[in-house]
Amino acid sequence: MITANAHIAAMAPYALADMSVPSGKRLISLAQNESSLPASPCAIAAGRDALQKSQLYPDTNWTGLRTAISNVHELHADDILCGGGSMELFACLLQCYAGPGDRVLSTQYGYAFFRSATLAVGADYTAAPEQDFTVCVDALLAGADASTRIVCVANPGNPTGTRIARSELVRLRAGLDDDILLVIDEAYGEFADGPGEHTFDLAARGNTVILRTFSKAYGLAGLRVGWGVFPSSIARELRKLLISNNVSIASQAAAEAAMRDQGYMHTVCAETSARRDRFADRMRDLGLQVPQSHANFVLLKFASADAAARADRSLRAEGIVLRGMGGYGLPDCLRATIGSEADMERVIRLMSDWSKTGKQTC
Repeated sequence: MITANAHIAAMAPYALADMSVPSGKRLISLAQNESSLPASPCAIAAGRDALQKSQLYPDTNWTGLRTAISNVHELHADDILCGGGSMELFACLLQCYAGPGDRVLSTQYGYAFFRSATLAVGADYTAAPEQDFTVCVDALLAGADASTRIVCVANPGNPTGTRIARSELVRLRAGLDDDILLVIDEAYGEFADGPGEHTFDLAARGNTVILRTFSKAYGLAGLRVGWGVFPSSIARELRKLLISNNVSIASQAAAEAAMRDQGYMHTVCAETSARRDRFADRMRDLGLQVPQSHANFVLLKFASADAAARADRSLRAEGIVLRGMGGYGLPDCLRATIGSEADMERVIRLMSDWSKTGKQTC
């Protein structure tokens, strides 16, 4: 019987959330970092209309979508590549620039897919320590060595939600050797964007890539559309690996319309952020440690792994699923996606009742 390549056979499957709840309970998923609000009505209408052309292959150059992105962010369309989610773009970067004998460096609580994609190409994965759940540039610079080919940073981070300033990313790029590729994953960037904080211009150095997605702020997780800003030499190589028809007609149309409807996206981010901050404050009132989040989720740190597990069971018994963080080395933490106002209030009530029982402590 045929067997997988040794480095693939040695990998653990990518961990997905356990969505099981008791029979008869309505599932309330707060585990996937999905948007609690639907996509822009313009995006939904554009995707629906595009289905009338579903007998055709999609535009392999994503022309309308790249034009919309370039117009909104004042970028050159030729510097933009699109993929089936930003995960496809990242995986192809690893195939291009890392392999056996190379190291990929990320951070202690870096996005788990960084590690999976690294191991899939047979490279070694290492992680620099974070400080207070936040990327530490000094630790990354100290961790890079002659075998380091790629440094990848999620900003804001997942599962922490924390972020570092643009100035720190500039310092990181300046401190790395020129032949090390820096990949900045900004999947939650729309929740953190501020004046003077964009990093897209770093791609002009020739050794930096910035990735974004339509899955979070734009509410198009089910359509799988990611994009990034690439130096021309890297874009040229990456196009050799990207599937030529990687983003469907409906996905391109919906994403283009979503990008053009910036007002709706900003409303989603503002509403989500307001719910997030209210929820985080209430959780802190219960004695949990909650790092300041700049994303559509919060990290809840309990007094112990046992307390986190008991809280998870208590919520799951009522159909509410948060994401356990044991796989990130955080068994005392749960990650809560920000859902609807009603769902978040229900979590607050259940957590309050749970913390008041004599045997339970947060």
